[in-house]
Amino acid sequence: MMNADRLRNPFGPTLSDRYRDIGRMLISCPDRPGIVAAVSRFLFEQGANIIHSDQHSTDPSGGTFFMRVEFQLHDLEQHGVGIEQAFAGVAEAFQMDWRLAYADRIKRLAIFVSRAEHALFELLWQRRAGDLRAEISMVISNHPDLRETVESWGIAFHHIPVDQGQKQEAEEKQLQLLADQVDAVVLARYMQILTPYLISRYPCRIINIHHSFLPAFAGAGPYVQAYERGVKLIGATAHYVTEDLDAGPIIEQDVQRVDHRHSVEDLMRIGRHIERVVLARAVTWHVEDRVLVHGNKTVVFA
Repeated sequence: MMNADRLRNPFGPTLSDRYRDIGRMLISCPDRPGIVAAVSRFLFEQGANIIHSDQHSTDPSGGTFFMRVEFQLHDLEQHGVGIEQAFAGVAEAFQMDWRLAYADRIKRLAIFVSRAEHALFELLWQRRAGDLRAEISMVISNHPDLRETVESWGIAFHHIPVDQGQKQEAEEKQLQLLADQVDAVVLARYMQILTPYLISRYPCRIINIHHSFLPAFAGAGPYVQAYERGVKLIGATAHYVTEDLDAGPIIEQDVQRVDHRHSVEDLMRIGRHIERVVLARAVTWHVEDRVLVHGNKTVVFA
């Protein structure tokens, strides 16, 4: 298994050292004057130095306000509980939904795959290069095809078949593997529909890549649907998984132009590149605490 603490930047200190004492506060609340001032004042009084801040309002006259503020505070881990307790008063005054994330706590991922390998490989390469700052704890597949490849990267591979009428039993085995071992699940072309039971265990922590520009061509066979419709653009969508098929909050999308010369196989070949890029971006933004969910939408401070 890859040890995230040993991921190094060849030009400097370990990435864990770079992110030590860095906190990220993510906030959403009804918009009103004074929110930024209150948060900034609180962090100043704690001795923190704000190093990055992003804000967005859906409507300054009464919408929802979103904020992501990144700050540095010496010995943050030691003071973190006290900061969270102290901030509760500010949060209550502004009716905030909020959380404090610690940048040096590397998130652990489980990747679900079937037979297609391109989306998985992109995550593996970005992890090795240091572009994806996460630990890939395990790969779970309903087929054994990618075992040798995955294990050659030093990552645990688990083959759990999903036989007809046995999905619940398969998901119980998956959940036993995931329990207390991962922070998020990535469906890297995992060609199975998850049950509400599994989804409920990881709300807004299961990321899927769908091979179309949603909401167009949801469900199975989107490239065939796109070809038959004669589209001039194809795309891919990374989204959080909900009980509604391919309808969860969208994190990232991208497209590429095609024309009448392209066959279904051409669309699939072009689409594989889009899928890889879109999924990697979405997973990176998630592990860097850049995504806030608002109903069935997201605010992404990329």
